[in-house]
Amino acid sequence: MAHFLWSKTLFLFLLPLALLGQVQKKDLTRLPYDDLKKLFIENEKNHTKQIEYANAYLAKAKQEQTSIRIAKGYYMYSIINKGTKSICFLDSVIKYSRNTNDIDFPAVAYTEKAYELKAQFKFKEAIDNFILAEKYAYKNNIDYYYEIKYSIAVLRSEELGETIEALNLYKECFKYYKAKEVRTPKYSINYQNTIFALADSYKALNQTDSATYYNKLGYRESKFTKNERYNSLFILNEGANLVLKKNYKAAFDSIKKALPKMIEYKDEGNTLAAYYYFGKVYDGLGKKSEAVKNFIKMDSLYQKTKRITPEFTSGYPYLISYYKDKGDKENQLKYLTQYMYIDSTLQKNYKELTKKLQKEYDIPQIFLEKETLIQSLEDQNTKSYWGIGGLFLITVSITGFGIYQHSLKKNYRSRFEKIMNQTEISNEHLTNTPNEEIEIQTNNNKEDIGIAEELINQILEKLKRFESKKEYLQANVTIQMLSTTFETNSKYVSKIVNTHKGKTFIQYINDLRIEHVIVQLKKNTKLRKYTIYALAKEFGFNSAESFSAAFYKNTGIKPTYFIKELG
Repeated sequence: MAHFLWSKTLFLFLLPLALLGQVQKKDLTRLPYDDLKKLFIENEKNHTKQIEYANAYLAKAKQEQTSIRIAKGYYMYSIINKGTKSICFLDSVIKYSRNTNDIDFPAVAYTEKAYELKAQFKFKEAIDNFILAEKYAYKNNIDYYYEIKYSIAVLRSEELGETIEALNLYKECFKYYKAKEVRTPKYSINYQNTIFALADSYKALNQTDSATYYNKLGYRESKFTKNERYNSLFILNEGANLVLKKNYKAAFDSIKKALPKMIEYKDEGNTLAAYYYFGKVYDGLGKKSEAVKNFIKMDSLYQKTKRITPEFTSGYPYLISYYKDKGDKENQLKYLTQYMYIDSTLQKNYKELTKKLQKEYDIPQIFLEKETLIQSLEDQNTKSYWGIGGLFLITVSITGFGIYQHSLKKNYRSRFEKIMNQTEISNEHLTNTPNEEIEIQTNNNKEDIGIAEELINQILEKLKRFESKKEYLQANVTIQMLSTTFETNSKYVSKIVNTHKGKTFIQYINDLRIEHVIVQLKKNTKLRKYTIYALAKEFGFNSAESFSAAFYKNTGIKPTYFIKELG
């Protein structure tokens, strides 16, 4: 079931803020930092205004050269961006706050970076950043330390299925909060979050009595603090727990009571959970058609949010089997396709699942029966023919997708092994070769390019030294820049690189960088924890996209795959 997490904006609200009136744009940098922060938050729905206030905050901080203020300015930018852009700004937050001993930073930045990585399904990198956040919070903010520990536990339980490991972390958090004033605004939410997590974990482990104990505790605490949302959440979770106890009538009553509140509070994750457990209740009561209706509602919510945890995926095999028994091959394939896609998204073993599905749900047989289906439906209206066409396309898509995935994985693995089996690349050799020992070998078979041989040799020697010193790792290396350094004509450098290196100047620079990247990633495990954007900047590329494109062109695989296989 979905857990509640603190948002970035909520965090900013916790900071001291001052009330202020309207100010002109030109006067923004004269405002106190807290006032700029206040304006930034108040304009949450006005992106242009937020950028203005973030600009003013950061400009003021840079003018005063205050590291922690600069960090907080970049943090504002991280809030109004998502994904890779947000991570880029968070890296700047970390850079400027790392040595400040601030109560919140860089721990908050590492935490938010972890959330962004989690959203990209980069769970290992997310945990690494959570752990770094823990390290800083433990020194400067013990309350926040336990919030981070809770976040790590949520990731491990919901995304990685490591329920027992997560449960131990939840117990640590529970012990900490029990010693606090848990019915005060400062601790009540975190305490109730932890109680819910314990109940949910025991439910996942099928320890239903323990789950009931914590659901009842959470119900009492949320009732006392008048937290209607959490109160409904504990009712829903106990309903799910009653499904495991096969007390379907009581389960139905609990879920029915909680569902309207989940919808009212727009809690889509737990609304999906409610429909899933309604499906389980109806199945337990032998009402298959009603179970199907609720699993379809569950799928509709997934289609809207594109978020689902492994706990709820068993609704799809139920739908597939139901439509298989009904002989409805179109819906059978529809939910089969959906299930396969979700499985690949959750990064399970796609190949094994494909074999299982082909065996259990007769994909080859469905394909072979296409002609029979056409014959049996030929008297129906035009709409039916569209259905047959769709069925055929879905079947072909599933088969093709499976073949493609298998072929792609095989090719990627082959290319990866080829890279790993290669001897250390040429620029690695140059690293260990003293400059005075570098020899220039010219190829006498090269075509005449209209440049004196002595000049060619001079430029080749300078290129060798350029490679050995790894000057290609500098950002924005251009042929004009290099020609000026070499004290020669850019056309000469271009011709010599084309002829003697067999590639364009841009390809030449990019290949040198990628070859160096591969060597460094093999040797340096710390680099494997970098984001793609950070790697791009580290090795001279202007963007994550240009780095990924160059890596793929050089190796035939994506950098994310290469790093993942390195382990």
